Amino acid sequence: MLDQARRFSIKQIAAQAGVSKATVDRVLHQRGSVHYQTDRRIQQALQELDAQEKSGPVVGRTFHIDVILHTPTRFSDAVQTAINAQLGSLAPFRIFARFHLYQEIDTQRMHDLILRCAEKGSQGLILKAADEPQINDAVNQITAAGIPVVTLVSDLPQSERVGYVGMDNRTAGQTAAYLMSRWLDQAPQDVAVVISSELFRGEEEREMGFRVWLRNRAPHLQVVDISGGYGVYRPTFERVTQALVNNPSLQAVYSVGGGNRAIVDAFAAQQRPLSAFIGHDLDQENRQLLAEEKIAAIIDHNLQVDARHAFLHILQFHRLWKADPIPSSQVQIVTPFNLAH
Repeated sequence: MLDQARRFSIKQIAAQAGVSKATVDRVLHQRGSVHYQTDRRIQQALQELDAQEKSGPVVGRTFHIDVILHTPTRFSDAVQTAINAQLGSLAPFRIFARFHLYQEIDTQRMHDLILRCAEKGSQGLILKAADEPQINDAVNQITAAGIPVVTLVSDLPQSERVGYVGMDNRTAGQTAAYLMSRWLDQAPQDVAVVISSELFRGEEEREMGFRVWLRNRAPHLQVVDISGGYGVYRPTFERVTQALVNNPSLQAVYSVGGGNRAIVDAFAAQQRPLSAFIGHDLDQENRQLLAEEKIAAIIDHNLQVDARHAFLHILQFHRLWKADPIPSSQVQIVTPFNLAH
């Protein structure tokens, strides 16, 4: 780690990690005990600095942006790649991203993490979190302190966040319903909607758009709700398996939140056909499922555009960028036949 650290100053590493220079010095030179989480954060900061150096940011005013994501690793990896790719695109500003990535985190820890980022010199937050009062309260506190928050993919509309970036989730759900109604025959049947958690506003809006469109335009399709898997393999597999036992004719799925490999495997384990399957986000898992033709279509949006839009919201808040409207991401439909490699 010391060899890697020589390319950066202790001040740079401390700012990226959100710790003191003395703490960085102790970790790098193994002087005294440091909590393992602090040690791990400094190692992560070095990896982030290395990735950001490769993106070639220009010299200019520096911004430290904290990116907090409550999401499965496959999606946070895609977001991190997109953000790193955009770091050097906003000359003359020099943007450094500090990533805080969690597959599981409770409400209190998320609340405390948001406030802690503010205490450690953040100039802005990009946030994907559950829509809960404590989290909204933390967002309101740091916004009032002059630190803008931009929500990504899943919004917190009751908070004082300065902007939302991502697709129009209700339109995405309507798109999925339209496709599903065209692919399935006119016989009355069930369609599963798999939600990772009902606490994420973006997933709730997708599900609502899907359900309302079917009610108005394809009432022969009845929705079966499956929730609580958090996009993680084992709990998603278990919940889908139980739904298959309870619904012997179920053979169509709209996966709002992820865990799609688990869904495919649950159908296979029960030897049940999966005749229509629509998911979200072109992450590595979904690319593989599309290539295998295990999933019919992915509703996607451009994460690099989202990353740029998030930075623009933050710069606009600081009155350093022209205050033009920032649009939602365009909904894109990806099939096995237009899957770019």
